Amino acid sequence: MNSKKFLEKLEIELKISKNSEYTLKNYLNYNKIFLNFTKKEPEQITEEDIKKYIAEKLNNNSSSSIILFLSALKYAYSNVLKKDITKDIKRPKREKRFPTVLTKEEIKKLFEILDTKKSRLMVSLMYACGMRVSELVNLKVNDLDFEERIGNIRQAKGKKDRIFNIPDFLFRSLKKQADNQKELNEEYFFSGPKGKLSSRNIQKIVSNAAKKAGIKKNVHCHTLRHSFATHLLENNVDIRKIQELLGHSDLSTTQIYTHISTEELKKIKSPIDSL
Repeated sequence: MNSKKFLEKLEIELKISKNSEYTLKNYLNYNKIFLNFTKKEPEQITEEDIKKYIAEKLNNNSSSSIILFLSALKYAYSNVLKKDITKDIKRPKREKRFPTVLTKEEIKKLFEILDTKKSRLMVSLMYACGMRVSELVNLKVNDLDFEERIGNIRQAKGKKDRIFNIPDFLFRSLKKQADNQKELNEEYFFSGPKGKLSSRNIQKIVSNAAKKAGIKKNVHCHTLRHSFATHLLENNVDIRKIQELLGHSDLSTTQIYTHISTEELKKIKSPIDSL
């Protein structure tokens, strides 16, 4: 089987398994790059080829990148060639990195610098409801129930549905956006000249706005989600409720925010102050 046929079969397997666009894109990309590197047919690949690629191409990458690469190969060879060529390769330990979080003042600066109402509404909604960028671009007009003041995020990461509360602060703007989209007969809540928006465009809006606002941190759309969770924790919202709002299956995923709430740490007085 040549590389082209192998990748075609891999794409079919990924689609049949209903993997996310992110997984499909990454798994195909990693396998394609790896096969181009080895210049071998898929059946000829050995464990040594994989180790050589990691040593030469991923040596300076994070542990997460190496783990993702190995997962991509394992999935491909197990499903297409019915063998796991990665089974004897030791996975590196995943680094414990705290996500970037914006302060409430930085969030305000970010909103203020956005130069269009639509951009401001999109970014505000992501922060206000802890949305992933993929959830925002896939949000449909009919997903919001303004009478009940709730919205539905359907088939998010892990194929889970969840609800979010429509914030009072954004209610009028969101209602107006929904009405405009209905008049235009648009399916998606936010759309552009070519229809559905891309995640990449929104990522650019957020990162460019952060630079213009003078925020020195590395800001992405997901930074807004991290900030949402951290600010709720600082407001003494129960962590299990935050877990539900974020759509996390496991509480341990949510518990990372208990380690990064600098505002809470600043409230702790040294014992010397009470002497």
